[in-house]
Amino acid sequence: MTERRKVLERIAAALERMAPPVIPQTDWMSAPAFTWDGESGVRIDHLEALALETLRGVDDQKAAVTSNIERLAMGAAAHDMLLWGARGMGKSALIRSAVAATQSKSPGAVRLIQVASAAAGSIPALLRQLADTSGAYVLLFDDLGFGPDQSAQVLALRSLLDGGLTARPARVQIAVTSNRRAIVNRDTGEAEALHERDARDDALALADRFGLTLGFHPCDTETYLEILRAYTEPLGLDVDEEEALAWAISRGNRSGRTALQYATELAGRVGVAI
Repeated sequence: MTERRKVLERIAAALERMAPPVIPQTDWMSAPAFTWDGESGVRIDHLEALALETLRGVDDQKAAVTSNIERLAMGAAAHDMLLWGARGMGKSALIRSAVAATQSKSPGAVRLIQVASAAAGSIPALLRQLADTSGAYVLLFDDLGFGPDQSAQVLALRSLLDGGLTARPARVQIAVTSNRRAIVNRDTGEAEALHERDARDDALALADRFGLTLGFHPCDTETYLEILRAYTEPLGLDVDEEEALAWAISRGNRSGRTALQYATELAGRVGVAI
């Protein structure tokens, strides 16, 4: 009997080694934000976000996004959101800031989950987990493109927006950021040119599924300097406008990101943090 037991124990140990590890269920109520890697949620105990008043030059977009997320948090009807346009103009920053501002007003009412690009195929598994929780969630798909390497993500997102076999919980809304309204592969040869219109139509068809679509455009000189002052004035930093504009020219654009980079340079020169 002892020998037989040893054999059974060896078989059990071997089977345990062969079996995939059990992935623990994520406690989605335990943090203000998470990232979803395709298997589980990774907690973010502090959501890094700029204060809403720091975001300048996007007042209309800021009001629309904040209002929509506040609706979601209170249990009212809310839209899926597509934020598209110029790079560096604060699209994903606005989502984070609006969620953080809503959390400060209504703690625990809404949480942000950023979905990794490679995790598109696992969205049904994420929805099944969220269906068993209370509260509201914003799923963030950051910097979405429509190239061949992101086709799986686009298809998964379209299914999510249309309502696939896995029902989306009522208080889960989608936020997507993208650098252009309809991103298609422009580097095509003659053999692929005939398919470009279809690809563009597919991209537009996806964009049309969002109830709230907001454009972000390159800022003019005045707006760029206004954004820059939003960063520098609280720190008491002096701005040389000529140098600030030269900084933007050297980077090829005037944007909120460029303004923050220049403010960081000024802060570093005088030995303060930003």
